[in-house]
Amino acid sequence: MMPAARESLLDAAYTALARRPWSAVRMVDVAAAAGVSRQTLYNEFGSKEGLARALVRREADGYLAGVDRALTGYSDPRERLTATAEWTTSAARENVLVRAMLTGCWSERLPSPTLSAVPSSSAVPAQRRADGPLPSPGDFVSIVRDRAVAVLAGPGVSRSDAADLARSCELVVRLALSCVAAPPGEGGIADLVRGALHRQSV
Repeated sequence: MMPAARESLLDAAYTALARRPWSAVRMVDVAAAAGVSRQTLYNEFGSKEGLARALVRREADGYLAGVDRALTGYSDPRERLTATAEWTTSAARENVLVRAMLTGCWSERLPSPTLSAVPSSSAVPAQRRADGPLPSPGDFVSIVRDRAVAVLAGPGVSRSDAADLARSCELVVRLALSCVAAPPGEGGIADLVRGALHRQSV
């Protein structure tokens, strides 16, 4: 199947989810909205659960791509971490699946695919990736922290400095996640992160 058709199916599933609970989303409607047959949809994703996993995986990848952009968008390390925190809160505000993944709070409206790996039900290679484990909120903390450390730690950084940096990066990620659950007041996440980093050695 062409990647564009796969993306169209995932877009159609995401749009359907915005309009009705996942339990009411019908595979035939997703296929029709994407302009393909229902059989094509089943060939690609195997089942409605397979479609849900692929959709969640895509939204997770999109969120992490945004993290990478935020981490490389500024020269100052504190601004990079601030941008990462701001992206995390805005992505969660605008995307219900990102919010659910980051908080672990899956409402009844959403698909709730199991986080563990599942046996592959499709021969399509691209499908196998969605069969792998999906990140939990704790996994996201580790992934984002480790990506931040990889970008911010210069060559020849000492082990103790790297450990301090990892703690600072994790603090920022956890601060951002707390703002997803309980939005900050005036000044927003940027003020909170800058205040926290002011006391850290970033």
